[in-house]
Amino acid sequence: MSQLTEFFIQPQVVKRAFIVAIIVGTILNIINQGENFLNQSVVWWKVILTYMVPYCVSTYSSAAERSKKCH
Repeated sequence: MSQLTEFFIQPQVVKRAFIVAIIVGTILNIINQGENFLNQSVVWWKVILTYMVPYCVSTYSSAAERSKKCH
């Protein structure tokens, strides 16, 4: 496993990414599917993907920054 990928599983990185995903994902889901939630016609794969994208971006960003500091 490369040094960068080792940072992906660090508890601090995972915790921060989870918090970012909850906040940003919720805001984006309300913006993109707010009406669908009210009409009960939610597209669930989009809901999941909308949480996954900020999680992945935050994880990569944190891991890359930690990796730079170790060099």
